[in-house]
Amino acid sequence: MTKSETLLQLRQQKIVVVVRGNSEEEAFKASKACIEGGITAIEVAYTNNKASQVIERLNAYYANQPTILIGAGTVLDSETARAAIFAGAKFIVSPAFNVETATMCNRYTIPYLPGCMTITEITTALEHGCEIVKLFPGGTLGKNFLTSIKAPLPQVEIMVTGGINLNSANDWLTAGATAIGIGGDFNQLAAQGNFEEITKKAKAYREQIQL
Repeated sequence: MTKSETLLQLRQQKIVVVVRGNSEEEAFKASKACIEGGITAIEVAYTNNKASQVIERLNAYYANQPTILIGAGTVLDSETARAAIFAGAKFIVSPAFNVETATMCNRYTIPYLPGCMTITEITTALEHGCEIVKLFPGGTLGKNFLTSIKAPLPQVEIMVTGGINLNSANDWLTAGATAIGIGGDFNQLAAQGNFEEITKKAKAYREQIQL
């Protein structure tokens, strides 16, 4: 899958679930439950020290399903980005912009979605080849912040993460978000071993935004 194809799928799917997990097995099962519920873009966070193994397992498990996107999140540096890419991550997400990570992702033609909060950070990310940036924490900044950013930078595409729930998901997309990142409720359920409920919640999100 090319970089352009991955970005197109993220735009079309609109929802990315950030999966953390306290172990490799918990993160794998949570990701699988999300996919079974119809959300097929998964961001495996490197707060889990088994994230690379989870990415490898998911890619192997869904090897014949190209519409399923397995990416990496909470990538703080280029070394972690390289490890994630070699594990099979199709996109890289960071809580903040890092120029070395941008260079690494460009080298391997992998989309890089860095966390940005200011016009300066966003324009810097755009100048380093980032086609979609992450606005975090969305719940704290609010929808008016998103529309304010889009006023001087109408060309910027933004994935909003943090503080989004089932009731507000559509509102963010209507406000101009290209995609939304969710995860809090899913990770709480995963910690409880309630993977069936994760699948139900994923289906509810799919129905709510009518994908």
